Amino acid sequence: MTEHNTKSIAILGSTGSIGTQTLDIVEEYPSRFRVAVLTARSNVDLLAAQARKFLPRKVVIAREELLPRLRSLLDGLPIETAAGSAAIEECVAHEDIDVVVTAMVGYSGLAPTINAIRHDKCIALANKETLVVAGELITSLLRGSKSRIIPVDSEHSAIFQCLEGEGTEHAAKIILTASGGPFRTLSAEQLRHVSVADTLRHPNWNMGAKVTVDSASMMNKGFEMIEAHWLFGCPARQIEVVVHPQSIVHSMVQFEDGSIKAQLGVPDMHLPIRYALGYPERLQTGQPPLNLSQYSNLTFEAPDMEKFPLLGYAFDCIEAGGNAPCVLNAANEIAVAAFLAGRMPFWKMPHLVQRTLEAIPYSPHTDYGTLVETNARAREAATELLPLFSE
Repeated sequence: MTEHNTKSIAILGSTGSIGTQTLDIVEEYPSRFRVAVLTARSNVDLLAAQARKFLPRKVVIAREELLPRLRSLLDGLPIETAAGSAAIEECVAHEDIDVVVTAMVGYSGLAPTINAIRHDKCIALANKETLVVAGELITSLLRGSKSRIIPVDSEHSAIFQCLEGEGTEHAAKIILTASGGPFRTLSAEQLRHVSVADTLRHPNWNMGAKVTVDSASMMNKGFEMIEAHWLFGCPARQIEVVVHPQSIVHSMVQFEDGSIKAQLGVPDMHLPIRYALGYPERLQTGQPPLNLSQYSNLTFEAPDMEKFPLLGYAFDCIEAGGNAPCVLNAANEIAVAAFLAGRMPFWKMPHLVQRTLEAIPYSPHTDYGTLVETNARAREAATELLPLFSE
């Protein structure tokens, strides 16, 4: 660790929702955190603005054709620039990095997370797809590394906090809360007519487009169930999803004596990000705390698995194991991108995912090569199937 207990941070996906909020935390605690690396997929102007403000050692843009513009925007500054997925993967290995915040969206977060583990970095994990696609591989790598994962997702941060000071062997059940998204009260018929704009209006959380769509379809909660399975060594049958529209109880753990511990807080991602960066210390903040008198009505209900079948597919895939969750993730990424581009309606996304799961042969193997091949084949299959589900 760098001197004066200042943590040096690499933020992968710094221009997205989690990345920008992580930089808020860095700015809030300038003596505790220093930015060493920033990366982004394509938002080169915001990436350059962040670099000019925080002066990292290195910035990387995933789209290689944008490198000349990045260099032009940072001309004259002592900042190294690079481009491409290989450069993002490599940048986490530098010896001056203490914490890698993986805030990239989707499958793209897998390779750099693996490299961070191989170089014994502490990982503040906000990329749930890493464990969805390669949970068995990641947990195996962690056993042979000094690396540690601190979850950033609000639900997994809540579970992590509930388990602090407890033996995981005494946990009987993990209870994942879900807001239910913007379409919780709509009928199946009404879901046939929702627009992209409707979908992106999440009632409680400020998230990027892909995660917001996943929340609306409840795929996000399915991914979080798979992530919880790997993070906490909990069988899927001991993970319960409950819809909690107020998003105040972020998740709970039920113990073998029947008692339940819950973590509550305002629906603000700064809280779990701050906890992950400061761990094991809780950092003081000037942000207003939760006022329970404003939330006298906290409700919980079972999710509608028929109306939101993607959640059920997630349970099926983790039960199957092997490459099934990788296929699920790849098909969903194609479906979400197509929906956002206006190429298919919201209600048909589960149909595309289901057909893709049927099209890709099951493999029990979860080595990196098998997962890379599975991801590529699933994306190709989903893309070929897409015209069947267009408007």
